[in-house]
Amino acid sequence: MLPMYQYNTMMRTIERVQTGVRLEKQLLKVLKGLAEHLDMSLGDLLEGMSLHCFEGRSPFSKETLAKIKQLKDVYDLDLTASDSHNLRESKKKS
Repeated sequence: MLPMYQYNTMMRTIERVQTGVRLEKQLLKVLKGLAEHLDMSLGDLLEGMSLHCFEGRSPFSKETLAKIKQLKDVYDLDLTASDSHNLRESKKKS
């Protein structure tokens, strides 16, 4: 059986930059927990997710999706993709 996707095994040299990204608090906890579970940095996780999504591919196996569900339960994350365009920040307390 042929693999679903042909993976590029050639190492690529890239330039990374430091960024100040703001994320929803519970979402960040889940992402950090997942990165820890996968033994990778948060930046590597976000890069991989983004590159897969840009090609319309899911970056996660069934096992990883189960772990994400578990982490969402632990960190009380109930946001879904349908919430993505309907989020607004709470007003800052002075």
